[in-house]
Amino acid sequence: MNTKIWLTADTHFGHANIIKYENRPFQNPDYLDHGSTELMDEEIVKRWNSVVAKDDRVFHLGDVGFHGKEKMAEILTRLNGRKTLIMGNHDKGRNPQWWRDAGFDEVSKFPIIIEDYVVLQHEPPTYFNDATLFYFVYGHVHGTKLYRTVTSSAACVCVERWDYTPVELAKLRDLAALAE
Repeated sequence: MNTKIWLTADTHFGHANIIKYENRPFQNPDYLDHGSTELMDEEIVKRWNSVVAKDDRVFHLGDVGFHGKEKMAEILTRLNGRKTLIMGNHDKGRNPQWWRDAGFDEVSKFPIIIEDYVVLQHEPPTYFNDATLFYFVYGHVHGTKLYRTVTSSAACVCVERWDYTPVELAKLRDLAALAE
């Protein structure tokens, strides 16, 4: 069996204002000033499950959602994969146990290093360059143009950058190699 590693960030399940702030394509004619969180939530679940298999590993790099525990658990249990959360600024109002109870297999308040050199964290690093020994993967910045989506030393996995779908680590590696 070939288990894949997937990365995503900033799903913001249940957050109405993120639709307006980031111009997310989940508009609902029943709402004049913002979109539909129900539509957004369902579409992100559908797109996630279209690429992630049940046994794959998914790292969510923070800012999962704004729903209460019951609704978050309903959404998280529908998402394929073994899920690890690296908590973001909007997740920290709830403790790691809250997120485990809601459906994450593992939760960390701190960055995680995988495969010896890939650093997973919510916010972009404050300093990195092409000589950096690590490859940084982060979220937090959404569609901000100041940050490129993929470079030879870092990648942003905010859902806005990847059509609201997790991106495979292998694809990031391929794109990073092209960016060199």
